[in-house]
Amino acid sequence: MSNDASGATARSAGADAGNLGYLALGLTLLGYGLLATGIFSGTGAKDAALLAHLVGGLTLFVAGFWQLRAGEGFTGTAFTGLGAFWATWSAAGGAGKNAAGLFLLLWALLALTLTAASWNAGLFSRLVYGLLTVSLGLSAIATFGSSGGLAKLAGWVAAASGLVAWYWATAALTNSAWGRAALPVK
Repeated sequence: MSNDASGATARSAGADAGNLGYLALGLTLLGYGLLATGIFSGTGAKDAALLAHLVGGLTLFVAGFWQLRAGEGFTGTAFTGLGAFWATWSAAGGAGKNAAGLFLLLWALLALTLTAASWNAGLFSRLVYGLLTVSLGLSAIATFGSSGGLAKLAGWVAAASGLVAWYWATAALTNSAWGRAALPVK
């Protein structure tokens, strides 16, 4: 998937792992975000570890390498970097609050880099990476300060970012398969 928000790409959707990457990112963020909000009784962000490891970690990492091989430096970097984030996050369940807070803060910097790099790529790109940056920043602050309320807010922001990424990939796949703009992306 190209970085533009038109939903149309010069290559066939099958030759581009961007849609797979944005679906994996979207579903992982949506699942993580909703579990972090506590809207499901007895669940929290740690319950998303398996989803984060397999879908967010492995699938994003593979999609990132696929994109890098195809010469797509931005999405390749984004997907492999975020795949590494999710794989590490899911495996680091026993980290103390300062280590976890620093980890989230450092990855918020990656998300900020992706936001800046994608700024001219269109609204969807700005929303996905901008909301991800805000979510990770809020999560870091919530972790350092042991603030459950702020962690829930970060979960809602992550869910919003995931919903945007999911819709963007769904629109790109649908529009490509149907040969027309069936789902709006502008």
